[in-house]
Amino acid sequence: MTTIAVLGAGKIGEALLSGLLRGGREAHELLFTEKHPQRAEDLAKQYGTEAVDVAAAAGRADVLVVAVKPQDIEPLLDELAPVVRPGALVVSLCAGLPTALYERRLPEGTAVVRVMPNTPMLVGEAMSAISAGRHAGPEHLDLVEELLSTVGRVARVPESQQDAVTALSGSGPAYFFYLVEAMIDAGILLGIPRDLAGQLIIQSAVGAAAMLARGDQHPVILREAVTSPAGTTIMAIRELEKHGVRAAFLAAIEAARDRSAELGRAHQEG
Repeated sequence: MTTIAVLGAGKIGEALLSGLLRGGREAHELLFTEKHPQRAEDLAKQYGTEAVDVAAAAGRADVLVVAVKPQDIEPLLDELAPVVRPGALVVSLCAGLPTALYERRLPEGTAVVRVMPNTPMLVGEAMSAISAGRHAGPEHLDLVEELLSTVGRVARVPESQQDAVTALSGSGPAYFFYLVEAMIDAGILLGIPRDLAGQLIIQSAVGAAAMLARGDQHPVILREAVTSPAGTTIMAIRELEKHGVRAAFLAAIEAARDRSAELGRAHQEG
C-alpha cells in the first residue's frame, strides 16, 4: 500500500484527492495538510481522509505531493527538510519551481518529480506534464503517471520544456476562457441575450474540443471544413488575421513562458 500526502488542499490539491478516491484509492491511504482549520475539517468529513500537519505527513507518507502556491514553498521546505523519510517521493505541482530547488533543500538523494497540471483537473480533464529530477527513475514517473491519470491525461517531457508547457497547457485554459468571454460579448453586440450567447458559444466549444480530441484530423483541416468560399467564416478569419490575433497568441504564450522561467530563477542559488 502506498500512502500519499497532499501538502496544501487548495483547489488543485482537493481535486487530486477527489480524483485519487474516484480512481480506487482508499481514504486511509490518503492524508492532506491544510492551514485553515475549518476547511481541513470540512474536507476530512467530505472525503473521509485525515488532515495532518507537515511533520506527520512526512513521517507517514511514501509520496508527498506539494500543491502549495509557489510563494509559499520556502517555509514549507523549511518544515519538510528535517522530517522527510528516506525513499520518499516528492511530487511538485508548483508552477515554475525546478526539481533542483527541492533537491537542494531536501535530504541528499530525495527523488523529485515536477508536474505542470492545469485547472481542468477540477473536472477530471487535466493535462499534466511530468519530468524527473536527478534522483527520480522510471518507476517514480510510472507511479506519478498512475496517480495523475485519475484526473486527466499525462505526458512526459524533459524538464527543460516545463516552462513552455506551463505557458501552453498550464495557462492554456485561461486563453480559452478569454476567447469564450470575447465571443459572448460579440453575441451581445449582435443583439443575442447573454444567456443564449453563452449557451451557443460554450456548446460550440465543447463540440469543437470533442472533434479535436478524436485526433484524426489536423486543426487546419477542421477549420477549413467550416470555411466556405466567400462565406461568413472566411470573412471573420480575414478580420482576425488583419488584427494580428495569431501573432498576439504567439507573443502571449512566449510571455507566459518567460514568466515561468523567471519564477524558477527566483529560487536558484545566487
